[in-house]
Amino acid sequence: MKPPSSSSTSAVLLRKARLSPYLFALLAFFLFVNILYGEDFSCIFGQFDYDHHSHLHTISTKKNREKLAFAIGETERACDVFNGRWVRDETARPLYEEWECPYIQPQLTCQEHGRPDKEYQHWRWQPHGCSLPSFNATLMLEALRGKRMLFVGDSLNRGQYVSMICLVHRVIPKHAKSMETFGSLTVFTAKDYNATIEFYWAPFVLESNSDDAVIHRVTDRIVRKGSINKHGKKWRGADIIVFNTYLWWMTGLRFKILQGSFDDEEKDIVDLPTDDAYRMAMKSMLRWVKKNMDPKKTRVFFTSMSPMHGKSIGWGGDPNGNCYNETTPIEDPEYWASDSRKSIMRVIGEVFSKSTVPITFLNITQLSSYRKDAHTSIYKKQWSPLTPEQLSNPVSYADCVHWCLPGLQDTWNELLFAKIFYP
Repeated sequence: MKPPSSSSTSAVLLRKARLSPYLFALLAFFLFVNILYGEDFSCIFGQFDYDHHSHLHTISTKKNREKLAFAIGETERACDVFNGRWVRDETARPLYEEWECPYIQPQLTCQEHGRPDKEYQHWRWQPHGCSLPSFNATLMLEALRGKRMLFVGDSLNRGQYVSMICLVHRVIPKHAKSMETFGSLTVFTAKDYNATIEFYWAPFVLESNSDDAVIHRVTDRIVRKGSINKHGKKWRGADIIVFNTYLWWMTGLRFKILQGSFDDEEKDIVDLPTDDAYRMAMKSMLRWVKKNMDPKKTRVFFTSMSPMHGKSIGWGGDPNGNCYNETTPIEDPEYWASDSRKSIMRVIGEVFSKSTVPITFLNITQLSSYRKDAHTSIYKKQWSPLTPEQLSNPVSYADCVHWCLPGLQDTWNELLFAKIFYP
């Protein structure tokens, strides 16, 4: 084969050389974008940190250069408010008394139902290297003046919703507030502010056979694919939305998804790995947010999984025990609740990282994992009479899913407050 002439070789090299300015410009552009879109944790792209024994610690996200809606300041640079420790605080905790808040459901009023200690009320979350801003009820209400704040999800999100009501209602005169329930929607109104704080029951976010706000204990759970608008039409117009969905998906490693309608005589149901079914729900939620929420005027949050403490052997306790009779937090910083599926955290990370939808991730899982002492346990209203066998063994009916109020979920709202006003 005839070798190329020196002139043709020079031409090729020249053409290659001409590519370098374009390549340089492209690299410079990416570097500029990376700098421009700063560091916060609110969201356009997300990326999970899986080291440190594969726990999820944070979502690293990028923030739009424009000021986020409701923001009045910034969190201290390099401060991860979700990474810290619990410290005793006899002075500033609890943030309110159980008897002061008439909106707490009897499933969460632990003192009223005989819990003998109040130790669980006196713990404050202290991030490493910085501090959370104090919750300011007046600031919260002023920010919501003429607006609508909405919590969407299951009973754990309802607990956070009730906590928020307890935190703000004391600065509102009795005649200027009300709470009403309309099916799946519960609405707290601050009349002088023309503001509402609401909760919408949707444990899967998508339409399911568990959507009745009262009668929803279904063993064979089914979620309908692509059905978010069934509920989503009730969310339109909200200025702040806080989503959660996790617990109701945890029925096993596989989940039933309906393709079609619940009204179809012959239902087309497919059996998917739970992680894939959950991924489908996350994508639907993000599509709905992109279509219905204006990032310049509204904020959207997603709360991570709430851990359970059903097996005390996990923290070195009785192999047959659970959260019953636990009165102190777990001190091991490496502890991760076994019921909190890391695979689901990975799904959230993968879906959020590929999305351009502005959404702030509230990573409450690790900090809540330490709080084996904060569950309602046996100190709650029981919807069915307890049997003699249960009464003789409290571990058998202790609720290690839900949380006493006041308590842990007030901290979730302190973190929400911080991310609303100081993202």
